[in-house]
Amino acid sequence: MSATVGALSINVPLGTEVTMRERSGGSALLEFERIYRDNVRVVTAFFARRCSDPQTVADLTSETIVRAAAGFAGFDPRRGTPRAWLSGIAGHVYAQHCANTASGRDAVTRLAGLVILAPEEIDELMGRIDAQRAGQELLERCAALSPLERSAVELVDLDGLTPKEAAAILGVSRGVLRMRLSRARERLRKEHHVDEQKEHRVDEQV
Repeated sequence: MSATVGALSINVPLGTEVTMRERSGGSALLEFERIYRDNVRVVTAFFARRCSDPQTVADLTSETIVRAAAGFAGFDPRRGTPRAWLSGIAGHVYAQHCANTASGRDAVTRLAGLVILAPEEIDELMGRIDAQRAGQELLERCAALSPLERSAVELVDLDGLTPKEAAAILGVSRGVLRMRLSRARERLRKEHHVDEQKEHRVDEQV
């Protein structure tokens, strides 16, 4: 299966595609392709908020889609939406990428060959990285929050998941998720207000 997001093309390995066809007469492959097309921009944005290199964004996006295709037989829509499922896989892929980088293993080299970028694809991804600057800034402002609150803000306010979907990914109840998200938003609002006051005082002194 080959699909395109803007100028970027991502391929699912032939062996995985054949297995999906054999198990369902092709219906699983068609369903996965639909899920892919509906949600791959969210996956790309997730990595674009974290990586400034378009090759890394492309490789990690491709790795996420390949893992999702390989594990599609275990996807149960009764347990969560496709977007939540893919967001969870993307989180694991990025965590592994960070662990590999921290331990001296080059994750990008490990993934080399999944995506070979043409010039127009590089331009496409650079545009996506630039488009996520506001998201990058929000994540930076979330640095002082707890990991749960930081993830809740990103999943709901940036990725567009519902609190129910985010709670399932984070392994907490919907009530806990809503409470922590509300607390995080309030803290961010207060900090932003303080920053605006500081900037105003500086402007007055100039």
